[in-house]
Amino acid sequence: MSVRWQRVRNALILIAGIVLVWQILFFMVGDIAISSPLATLQYTAKLVRTDTFGGHLRATLEAFGLAYLIAVMMGLSLGFWLGFHKLSGDVAEPMLVALYSIPKVTLYPILLLSFGLGLSAKVAFGVLHGVIPITLFTLGSVRNVRPIHLKTARALKLSPLDTVFTVLFPAALPEIVTGLRVGFALTLIGALLAEMFASQRGLGFLLMNAIGLHNVDLIMSITLLLVVFAATISTILLHIDRRLHHQARAADALAM
Repeated sequence: MSVRWQRVRNALILIAGIVLVWQILFFMVGDIAISSPLATLQYTAKLVRTDTFGGHLRATLEAFGLAYLIAVMMGLSLGFWLGFHKLSGDVAEPMLVALYSIPKVTLYPILLLSFGLGLSAKVAFGVLHGVIPITLFTLGSVRNVRPIHLKTARALKLSPLDTVFTVLFPAALPEIVTGLRVGFALTLIGALLAEMFASQRGLGFLLMNAIGLHNVDLIMSITLLLVVFAATISTILLHIDRRLHHQARAADALAM
């Protein structure tokens, strides 16, 4: 059996296991806490066809998309600069780690006062969650680039910008993708949390409203949709991540 089919088999086994545990929990606690897998799928099929859900979905995707785009651009720019400039990286890295350890919810009132209600606050909160891990992974990947690459760039008299695009970025790409994968999940969490606390649009708002009304079917349906979306994108990024790391190891083995 090929590696690809083994991964497909393992994924199907995992999904089947999750559904089985879900059904067992439903039998144990009843519909007062969760709905059954079949009932959730039926409710979700009805929910996604409503105009109300479509509006909330578009609001969440817009906020998350903008937040992730900004987090990626800022994270890559800061990471390359801090990794390329050793002194700046040595000073900034512990500060970024300390900031990353702070619960982001405590900073939300400041963002709310700065950006107000609406899209800008959701985007800012999403960026706050995603930009730091992307920056740290990029910084670390640039630092771990083999010195021979930088010596070659200097021998060719490449400018700093050319060095970044032709030397550093290709060499650091595997670790950068790992940072993008982590940043994706955290940015999504940040955007959803912002919608839950101070927004009247989006899946986060819909979920918070369902919790307040104790609408178990809606809670389970939105949770299922978010899990499927996050798992799908994360799986794609993980596949790219593994492939790039495999290619990097093969290239290193040939260079030795």
